[in-house]
Amino acid sequence: MAPNSSAQSLSVHEEPARWGVQEKPSSRSTCRAQVVARDAPPFSVADIRAAIPTRCFEISIVRSFSHLFHDLLFVGVAAFAATFIDSSSLPMWMRIVLWPIYWWFQGVFATGVWVLAHECGHRAFARSKLVNDVVGLILHSFLLVPYHAWRISHASHHANTNSLERDEVFVPSHSFTPRPDGQPRPLSAPFRLANLVGQMVLGWPLYLLVNATGRPYPRWANHFSPSSPIFRPSQSSLILLSDVALVLVVSLLGWWAYTTSLTTVVCYYGIPYILVHHWLVLITQLQHTTRALPHYNDTEWTWLRGALATVDRSYGSFYNHFFHHISDTHVVHHLFSRLPHYHAVEATKHVKFFLKGYYNEDHTFFYKALWTIASDCVVATPDQKGEGTVWFQDRKSKQL
Repeated sequence: MAPNSSAQSLSVHEEPARWGVQEKPSSRSTCRAQVVARDAPPFSVADIRAAIPTRCFEISIVRSFSHLFHDLLFVGVAAFAATFIDSSSLPMWMRIVLWPIYWWFQGVFATGVWVLAHECGHRAFARSKLVNDVVGLILHSFLLVPYHAWRISHASHHANTNSLERDEVFVPSHSFTPRPDGQPRPLSAPFRLANLVGQMVLGWPLYLLVNATGRPYPRWANHFSPSSPIFRPSQSSLILLSDVALVLVVSLLGWWAYTTSLTTVVCYYGIPYILVHHWLVLITQLQHTTRALPHYNDTEWTWLRGALATVDRSYGSFYNHFFHHISDTHVVHHLFSRLPHYHAVEATKHVKFFLKGYYNEDHTFFYKALWTIASDCVVATPDQKGEGTVWFQDRKSKQL
């Protein structure tokens, strides 16, 4: 396949051409390189691991808890500061300004806590399985996440990344018949905006409740029922434990509303909680969705190809810090999910150097990237009939 002229703006390593690979540049992406092997990549996971210093895989419970205390400190300080917003000494216009500021920053800080609970699910917070599960259960439950249920489905996502048949999240609409006219016409801007807002607010709870954007199952799939097809019968007790923990937290929130007011709970907890949803959906979608990355059916998919079909995106130093580099080191995370986040930046430097053209990063501003995805990433199709690799094609041209 001949790349289009936009490839000239991409820094693609020269070597892959001799490895029998295919360039797939995107005219509306600033990805450093999009190189996809038609066969297996000419290296193994062990080769990649050997390129990373051994120290990067060392887990320190002291360091992990220091990051947790850091996040909880910011959550607590933000909540304490918010108690002064409704002070009678502040004019109404100032309260109207200050509450959204609190909501935004508390949403960011709470997302950081969410990421650390996610790290517990990967057994990367501590060497002890018990410590991981106790800390993860507490943190995720206070964010109304069924810890074990999500941990199990998320492990399946990591085991089947970008598989059209088995991946658990953001499985694209797809057809194995090429579209000569490229992508369907996108929604108009107002409808696209409404769709994105709905996705950012409701996408996460709908995923938990009805497996929205997930793989198809023969019956209702959700993250709360022990009989959900997502889980094995042997995992039922863990699903019930997660449910009980959620009931306890919801009861605490109800007690808080009863002793204060519903408005208090909504202002201090509810709206930041919705913003956590926003960040989770945005981050996850941008990690796995772009016209530069393929999805595979069972004839083409391998674990390594799926893991490499992810993209690193920097959100800037502030968000990268509070999100514990979950976005700008995501390729490494998919290759080695037990590597703790505080070593991921260093590990990424080594992996980026080793992978060269097989490494993907995108420097597009994240909200702009989200808007572009809403327009360009509608239906994934192959370049030629019979191929098991699908892409989000350009609306104007079959060739990207």
